Amino acid sequence: SRRGEELHFAGEEDAAAMSTMKFCRECNNLLYPKGDRARRVLLFSCRNCGHQEIADNNCVYRNEVHHSAGERTQVLQDVAYDPTFPRTKTVRCGQCGHGEAVFFQAPARGEEGMTLFFVCCSPDCGHRWRE
Repeated sequence: SRRGEELHFAGEEDAAAMSTMKFCRECNNLLYPKGDRARRVLLFSCRNCGHQEIADNNCVYRNEVHHSAGERTQVLQDVAYDPTFPRTKTVRCGQCGHGEAVFFQAPARGEEGMTLFFVCCSPDCGHRWRE
């Protein structure tokens, strides 16, 4: 429809398809997300002919990040070199005996609440443990 005429709902049902590109049914140009603040709805609007469709889902973009176990391990080892993490010399590494570690609180898998994690500051070790 043209500007000023009634709006039509986009016809996609699959939630995964909601974040895909949409094209104008009038002129086949790309539809862009646009908010109608007066009616508090999300529209998809054509910048070429003015055609608009009311979005039937408010998702306009989905970013799914998947990390491998190896990436997570490297991140934990790198915290030993991060000067913003608190350090302690009151613990000993159970693997190499080094007397300095960084520590932080994080949720542990399968447990409620927070757990205190330590990472050995020895450049040759990087052992991780929790209390």
